[in-house]
Amino acid sequence: MINKLYAQIKKTIKEYKFSFMLLIIVLIVLNFPLPYYIDTPGGAMDISTKVSLENSYKSKGTFNFAYVNELKATTSLYIISLFNKDWTLIKQENMKYDNETIEEMEFRNKISMEESHDNAIITSYNALGNKVNIQKEHIYITYIDKKANTDLKIGDEIISIDGEIVNTKEELISKIRKYNENDIVNIEVIRDDKRISTKSKIIKEDGISLIGAMLSTDKELETNPKIEILSEKNESGPSGGLMLSLSIYDALTKEDITKGLKIVGTGTIDEKGNVGSIGGVEYKLKGAVKEKAHLFIVPNGDNYKEAMKIKKENNYDIKIKGVSTFEETLNYLNSL
Repeated sequence: MINKLYAQIKKTIKEYKFSFMLLIIVLIVLNFPLPYYIDTPGGAMDISTKVSLENSYKSKGTFNFAYVNELKATTSLYIISLFNKDWTLIKQENMKYDNETIEEMEFRNKISMEESHDNAIITSYNALGNKVNIQKEHIYITYIDKKANTDLKIGDEIISIDGEIVNTKEELISKIRKYNENDIVNIEVIRDDKRISTKSKIIKEDGISLIGAMLSTDKELETNPKIEILSEKNESGPSGGLMLSLSIYDALTKEDITKGLKIVGTGTIDEKGNVGSIGGVEYKLKGAVKEKAHLFIVPNGDNYKEAMKIKKENNYDIKIKGVSTFEETLNYLNSL
C-alpha cells in the first residue's frame, strides 16, 4: 500500500515537475525582501496591560498607545502598496540616519524607548510627589555623526572622560563643552562587557564643543510604589512616552482622569514633562478612529496641524487635542 502511494506521488511529481518548479520560483520572487518599509494604518493598545504597579487604581476609561503598522517590504507587498492609497512605501535608507546601519538604528530606537519609559515614570511620580531615586544612569552612544573624529562605537557605554567618572548625561555634556576645538579627549567605555579606552577629537558646531555623537540613557530607578514597564521585542521608539506617563499617573491616583473615555494619543516626554513631536501622525490618527477612540492627544505644532487636516479631509468624528506639556494635558483632562 505504502509502495503504491509512493509510486503515485513520484509519478505526479514527474508529470508536473515544471509546474512545481514554476510555483516555487513564483513564491520565491513574491517573498523576496526589498530595501523598503511600508507604513500602514495602525491601531491602539491599552497601556494598562503594559504597566505592572503595586496597589494601582482602575479607571473606567483607558489610555492607549497609538501605533503605526510597519512592514518590511517583499515583492508582493511592494506591488500591493502601489494600489493601496493607505500604504506608504519608504526607502530603507530614509528610515535611518546617514552613516548608520539598520541594526544600529534598531539599537538607537530600543534605547530611546527605554529612555522614554524612565522619563514617563519620573514625570508621573513627581507630579504626585511620589518617591523616585535614580540609582544609576547608563549613558550610551546611539549615533555617530560622519563629521566626528573618534573611535567610539554605537552601543558603547561611557564611564569616564579624561579619568573623571561621569554619572549623568548632563554631567558628560557639561564636561565636553569645556574643551576647545581639536582637543583630544580620552573616553573610557564598556564595549562587549570589557572596559576599553577610546579617543575623540573635539569638533565645534555653532560655537559648542561636541564629540559628534548622540547620547541616550537607560536609568535604574527605585520607586515607591514599585513599578515595572513590560514591552515586546518588536516595540521601539520614544513616541509612547506621553501616554505612558498619563497611564501611570492615572493608576497612582484614586481620581479617574480618563473620565470613562477611550483616549488614544502619541508624543515623546522628557524628564521635565515636555511633550515632543513624533512621526506617523496620519496612521496613528486613522488607527485611533478605527478603534473608536473618543479623544486623540497629539503634540502641538506640526503634528497637531497635520492631525486636524486629516480629520477635516476624512470628516472624522473624533476630538483632537494638541498639547505641549504633561501638566497642560492633565489640566485639559481634569476640565472634561
